[in-house]
Amino acid sequence: MPGYLALAAATAMYALGIVAQTVAARRAAPGRGFGLLARLAADRLYLLGFTGQVGGFALAFLARAELPLYLVQAGSSCAVGVATAFGVLALGWRVRPVEVAVLVAMALGLVLLAGAAASSVAADIPTGIGFLVLGLPLVAVFAVSRRATGLMPIAIAAGVAYAVVAVVGRSLADEPLPELPLRPLLWLMVAAALVGQTCLAVALQRGSATSAVATMDSVTVVVTSAVGLLVLGDRITPGREWWVAAGVGLVVLGVLVLGRAARPVATPAVPDREAV
Repeated sequence: MPGYLALAAATAMYALGIVAQTVAARRAAPGRGFGLLARLAADRLYLLGFTGQVGGFALAFLARAELPLYLVQAGSSCAVGVATAFGVLALGWRVRPVEVAVLVAMALGLVLLAGAAASSVAADIPTGIGFLVLGLPLVAVFAVSRRATGLMPIAIAAGVAYAVVAVVGRSLADEPLPELPLRPLLWLMVAAALVGQTCLAVALQRGSATSAVATMDSVTVVVTSAVGLLVLGDRITPGREWWVAAGVGLVVLGVLVLGRAARPVATPAVPDREAV
């Protein structure tokens, strides 16, 4: 029960972060990389959103100690629906019918993944292997965040970065909290979170917030579900293996449809000195 309560609270905190960061990113001058993130750090609304993201991250980290990755990431991804509902009702956001249909399909997929979950403790990731296998994708993601101009590549890069966060967090979550700062993989997780935050800030300026966040979350769910099941020892409730297959299929379909439906947002050219 503590794991499920932590997951529910994490979803609410993530939703707060999505709404606040979206509004702040849209009103900021266009940019990319850490240059954009540095400017946003002076915006109180963005800092409120960042606080929500940090709170959601901490609560999701605690939930990963006993819950498999595909359940935690599915629950966390529901934040995009909560944030969208709040944005439509309170801020006048406009959501196209295709985005609504895709979010419903993705929600069904996430429900199937959650229903297939079985509690388990993750296997430990060796430090050297972890830095090699997880660090290289993080370097590639950082390169994409500097060069890409469209919404989809940057949102996917953010999803991969947060997948690294989730995988490392799942491995470390059952460790005693006072010992975590001594674990080198913790700092890899922090670096991945910073890269993911940078990519998300850029993606929110490139197009629909719903498309950006849903794409990011879908990539994270797919990658972490596979790694959790194949490497970390996450389990599926007997007889519900097809739930996982169907759930992942719906999430992937949602990513593809959002990729075709997302409308580009024109942005001025960014001087090279702003790209970090």
